[in-house]
Amino acid sequence: MKFLLMIGSVLVAALFLLPQLVWFLTWAAGKIFAFRVAYKPFLIASCVLVALSLCVFVYGYTAGRTHYEVKHVDLEFGTLPQAFDGYRIVQISDLHLGLMHGCEDFLSAAVDEINSMNPDAICFTGDLVSGTHEEMDGLTPILQKLSAKDGVFSVMGNHDYAPYVKMDDSLREKEISVLQERVRGELAWVLLLNQNRVIKRGNDSIAIAGVENQSYSFTRHLQYGDLKKALKGVDGVFTVLLSHDPTHWRAEILPETGVPLTLSGHTHAAQIKIFGFTPASWVFKETDGLYEEDGRYLYVNIGLGGVVPFRLGATPEITVIDLHCKR
Repeated sequence: MKFLLMIGSVLVAALFLLPQLVWFLTWAAGKIFAFRVAYKPFLIASCVLVALSLCVFVYGYTAGRTHYEVKHVDLEFGTLPQAFDGYRIVQISDLHLGLMHGCEDFLSAAVDEINSMNPDAICFTGDLVSGTHEEMDGLTPILQKLSAKDGVFSVMGNHDYAPYVKMDDSLREKEISVLQERVRGELAWVLLLNQNRVIKRGNDSIAIAGVENQSYSFTRHLQYGDLKKALKGVDGVFTVLLSHDPTHWRAEILPETGVPLTLSGHTHAAQIKIFGFTPASWVFKETDGLYEEDGRYLYVNIGLGGVVPFRLGATPEITVIDLHCKR
């Protein structure tokens, strides 16, 4: 992910350097082939592009990361029990709370927006923190306000295992344990560690299952998931699966299960999306939004937070998913 963000930053920074590079090459050609280069057009172009670049950076570091977008998705399933027709899930992902300090108003507004949607369930698809559980300090009172009829369900993302923080294995295990305890205790979220919960409406039921991080991209070394364990006991039950990394969908979920709906995060769309293009597409087949394969769906939420304080085009996202019985 950091690699993708670095590539995106290089693309934006290139706006600064391109006019100078073009001028230099033209100047060099002029010296070699004995013609004079008019510098003024390049100077004007440089000033314009530098000003544009500054505007882009200022926007990306301010409004670009502190204004969210609510996306609505309606999905129909032939296997959804009638009692769950209209069941509403609000998905959020990748909070990375370390960079939410100083953006408390943004986080509070997002929580209020989520609650106003009157969700049946809130599903958080991982990366609560970027490094350690201390990032939660001071922000838990905001997150405690999240409210849904059937609760807030959560899974672990790759960052939640503190793999990018230097510490010995015993301290890392303790760090993971403390984070999990705080999620369950302070936030009162249902943390699904290769587990599921069955939700009932009369005689009908659905399941929300959560698998620990299972990556098949550049973070493939972070594989903690046990899909069979996560789905144990819910054969034949309509299941919504939370899995942080969308590469898990094609690698294991599609070929080995019948799960109709998977919710993921992780990609952030590289926090840069311009005219429909994101550098995340160089690594991920499914980068953002809704994907369908033989009537089975994956939704990739690009997150509310980030690992760097910058977003351009890849607007922080709240996803409202309404489930419907196929007519």
